[in-house]
Amino acid sequence: MKRLLAIVLLLLPLLLEAQPIRIWEDTGLGSKKVVLTPFIPEGDGPFPAVIVCPGGSYFWLDKENEGIRVAEWLRSEGIAAFVLYYRTGGWAGFSFATRAAQHKNRHPAMIQDIQRAITIVRKGASDYRIDPDRLGVMGFSAGGHLVASAALYCNTDFTGIADGVSLRPDFSAPIYPVVTMEDGYVHKRSRRGLLGEKNMDNKVMRDSLSLERHVTPAAPPFFVLACKDDPIVDYHNSVVLDSALTAAGVPHEFTLYNEGGHGFGAVPEKQGPETSQWQKKFIAWFNKL
Repeated sequence: MKRLLAIVLLLLPLLLEAQPIRIWEDTGLGSKKVVLTPFIPEGDGPFPAVIVCPGGSYFWLDKENEGIRVAEWLRSEGIAAFVLYYRTGGWAGFSFATRAAQHKNRHPAMIQDIQRAITIVRKGASDYRIDPDRLGVMGFSAGGHLVASAALYCNTDFTGIADGVSLRPDFSAPIYPVVTMEDGYVHKRSRRGLLGEKNMDNKVMRDSLSLERHVTPAAPPFFVLACKDDPIVDYHNSVVLDSALTAAGVPHEFTLYNEGGHGFGAVPEKQGPETSQWQKKFIAWFNKL
């Protein structure tokens, strides 16, 4: 009996992690490749919840550092996490960058995926033991752009099947995010991944997806974090978002570290002296909401 109990305790983390949910199943829409994986804390709940969106320039996903490891950390804090593997341009789309061979997974596919995920989680709140009124979103790099988009464009149902469920997340936490699509601070690879080759130079599309231009007082609270030495996404992306949130009077916290780079997620081995504090800082902010 003791040996059996020991085995159960060892397997408990795996048992708590449910099978991935194919969020577009039986809808005739979206893609069967899009999955949402729950990481639910032990206990009765209801727990607050976060949908986690890994980064990857809208071409691929950092599933480990910015997905699974983040979800495991949130679960350890008593927060249910749902890792979303949303549609991206893929390696083929990245490698063959021609207008004739434009990749198919571009806007609005990504925001459709996160809105569908919000709907699935809120409708299944009792099954997942979560509080549907305490559901936020957290994303990294291009995933940061996606979770900020979910917060700022929540009044537009890109899926067409929200079923009356609110698409507005209760908070948004973009970490070292892509924000603007305009020249200057834009992360060009993410812009190509999001818009596709044919729309990269479309001024209307650039404007509509430059998040700093679409912040309103109705936006939910934001937690924004970046590093000045980020070699991938210019930290001014976060600066312009902070300015827009401030101008609109949106409650938010903006942390700008001097050092830390990009892509550290929730992995201690990838974090520096400053960025090793960001998770504690988020939990302190979260507990104040």
